[in-house]
Order: sequence, then structure tokens, then C-alpha cells
Amino acid sequence: MKESVGWAPSLIPDSPRTTDQIEFHSIYIKKSTMDKAPAIETRDLTIRFGGNIAVNEVSLVFEEYHLKSIIGPNGAGKTTLFNLISGQYKPTSGRVYLNGEDVTGLDPASRTKLGIGRSFQLTNIFPTLTVLENVRLALQSKVDVGMVFWHHWRSYTELEDRAYDLLKQVLLEDRWRYAASTLTHGEQRKLEIAILLGLDPAVLLLDEPTAGMSIEEVPAILEIIQDIKAAHNRTILLVEHKFDMIMTVSDTIAVLKEGQLICDDTPEAVSNNEKVQAAYLGGGVKHG
Repeated sequence: MKESVGWAPSLIPDSPRTTDQIEFHSIYIKKSTMDKAPAIETRDLTIRFGGNIAVNEVSLVFEEYHLKSIIGPNGAGKTTLFNLISGQYKPTSGRVYLNGEDVTGLDPASRTKLGIGRSFQLTNIFPTLTVLENVRLALQSKVDVGMVFWHHWRSYTELEDRAYDLLKQVLLEDRWRYAASTLTHGEQRKLEIAILLGLDPAVLLLDEPTAGMSIEEVPAILEIIQDIKAAHNRTILLVEHKFDMIMTVSDTIAVLKEGQLICDDTPEAVSNNEKVQAAYLGGGVKHG
């Protein structure tokens, strides 16, 4: 077990918002989102690998502060689409827009700086660092500390307080002082979400966040995603195979088959769509 030295969680509770503050915040959100470009938009997005078309002229709109899930059978192009949006892949043709600005030519690091945060199917953490240190590093990258954090991190108490708040958000506050390598797989997935939140992305791409988890661990991830969505300050793109979870959290669902978009609608409409039932669900919606 590795402990963080020189810092401990504050016991001072967060100050609750007054009713007036909540009402003002709600009014501000409504006014500020009027006539805005979509958070993310793809136009005729296509990528070929040799003779294989992995994503074929996919045009999607991801509205600000909404959660859109992307589903489809294995090999449908879901993760490839994520790679195109986040910049891991360059499209053969088509465009990607962030808040109305064309970011098709930007690399992943540049898109991250502009507000796109991406998780992967495989967990990416620093196993020898503590849980708190993993999140703190993400926060430090946002304040341009540079390499000095390796020598002077104890002076960044505000960052550690913020890191601890993020750990509370993903239900890991009791594990803050443990080495990340000691976490269960499900806990490591939670930590990865906290690290992503530490980068403060406006757009959050979650690629199968429950992959490899036991059935018992899934509700906690669902709760975390619902809380992020309820904060109404991030757009969420979700790839996930658990249909009940998708139906619960999604505002809209896009369905891919063999790289093509066959449906983009509300959960209820997707559930009742005959093309979806035939292509993805084998003739009928299967819950569970």
C-alpha cells in the first residue's frame, strides 16, 4: 500500500446552493445553449482499411449536454467511429466538427486541449502511483505545471483537494491513498473516469466503461454516468453493449451496422425499430 504524504481530505462539507442560485444557473444554461452549434458533428465520415470500409459516410449530431449512445454488433464500427472523433484515426473522407469548428486535421492531443476526453476499452492508469496521484496528474496537466510536479507536488494542496472531490464523484474516496495497482478492475474503471474528469473535457467519450466488469459492479458505473449527465455540463458519447444500461441513460441512440448508420433516434424509437431488431437484436429487443 502506498500512501500520499502531506495531505489529507478536508472534512469541511460542500456549501449547498441556495434556491436563487439554482434558478439563476438553470436560466443561464437555457440562455447560453440557444442557437449554438452541436458539441460534436460528423459529416459523411468514412474510413477505409484496404478494401474494407469500417465507417461509411456516417453523419451524426451530438447535441450539447446530451448523452448519445452508439450501439451495434461486433465489427459495426463503433470504436472506429470513436477513434475518428478523438483523432486516433484520420478519415479517408468526411469531416469532424467541435462546436462548429472543423477539427478533422487535428491530432488527439490537440483535440484533448480543445475539450474532447476519451476513455478506452482497456484501462489506462499509472499503477504504481496512488489513486489520488493519478487524478492529481490529470489536474496538473490542465494548469500547465510541467515537469516540476515530480519535485514540488506537495505544494499543490488545492489540486489534491480537487482530486479528492473527483474521487468522491466516482465513489473511490475511501481508496485515495492506495496504489492504483491494488484496485479491482471495476475500481480501476472508475479511476479512469475520474482521470478523464480531471482533464475537464466538454465532450466525454466513454468506450465500453463496463467492459470486463462483474454484474455486481455495473450499477455503480451506471450511477456515476447518470451523475455526470445530471450535472448538465458535459456532452457524453457512450459505446456500451449492455442494452438495459443504454436504454436507461441515453437521450438518443445511434445504431451502426457494418459501418453504416441505420438508425438515430430516442431509446424507445430505437427499441421498436424493425431495422435495429433485425440487424442488431436478432429480431427483437433483448433486455438484460
